[in-house]
Amino acid sequence: MKDTEVARFKTILTARRAELEALSRDSSAARQPVELDQQSVGRLTRQDALQQQAMAKAQEVRRANEQRKIDAALARIDDSDYGWCEECGEAIAARRLEIDPTAMRCVVCAGAMSG
Repeated sequence: MKDTEVARFKTILTARRAELEALSRDSSAARQPVELDQQSVGRLTRQDALQQQAMAKAQEVRRANEQRKIDAALARIDDSDYGWCEECGEAIAARRLEIDPTAMRCVVCAGAMSG
């Protein structure tokens, strides 16, 4: 893979990481405990708030997982291992990296892992 392609993927990964960090900061209030206030919050409204809190926490878990994958991809870039399959050692197709810049395996090995 050419240095210019690696640099472009690094830019994409870094921008996505920043976006995830901003989303995490912006949604921190939604993950806070739901207060029990019988006067201002009815039973259904509290249930809605608890459901929204649970959804916000689940989104945060997904963001954290994606951030870990991005960090791993950025580490591979720093180690000059980016774009190479961790299973077979062959190059990962640029088209696959376009779809998922955090991919660690080529299509053949990724298919073998899921099957």
